[in-house]
Amino acid sequence: MKLLMSTTSPYVRKVRVMIREADLCDTVTEVEVATTPLASDPSVVAANPTGKIPALLRSEGPSLYDSRVITRYLDDHASAGFYPAARIWDVLTLEATADAIMDAAVSMTYEKRMRPEDMHFTPWIEAQWGKIDNAVRTINDRWMSHLSGPLDMAQISVGCALAYIDMRHDARGWRNNNAALAAWFAEFEKRDSMTATTA
Repeated sequence: MKLLMSTTSPYVRKVRVMIREADLCDTVTEVEVATTPLASDPSVVAANPTGKIPALLRSEGPSLYDSRVITRYLDDHASAGFYPAARIWDVLTLEATADAIMDAAVSMTYEKRMRPEDMHFTPWIEAQWGKIDNAVRTINDRWMSHLSGPLDMAQISVGCALAYIDMRHDARGWRNNNAALAAWFAEFEKRDSMTATTA
């Protein structure tokens, strides 16, 4: 299998961390592509009609895309157990929360990087940060017992979402008033799978 990817994408990083945690590095070849929202790489468009990464090329069927689809497929392929049946709804909800953080953070990044400076819409940027701030606070207040449990896809997703905030929006200070989550992340980012996938 081949993973079409870019090292700076938080969605890609989710998949790459999961690949390492599931011991699939010999099964999935990572292929870096240069693609942007304004100019999608042709190979990415061929794999995903929306031109977004990550996309997983398979010999046994059509390509898969969307990070949550890819991680579910790879988890099943490896019998890795990162979507445990006993906690599945909690895992999926927390993964969706982490992905929503990524969505808002990427939107903020694109507003600054893809649009001319005189077209930056500050209310939009602040609204996206409001979503991130609320989601991070909710994880800190409600989900720490889950994050402290056995490794699953929710933990990987939250770790990658927080790492992306650090990379693109560190000045916002997400750790303020979120001490429990900050302490958890300080340990999580030391995992070999995280250090190996730092952009």
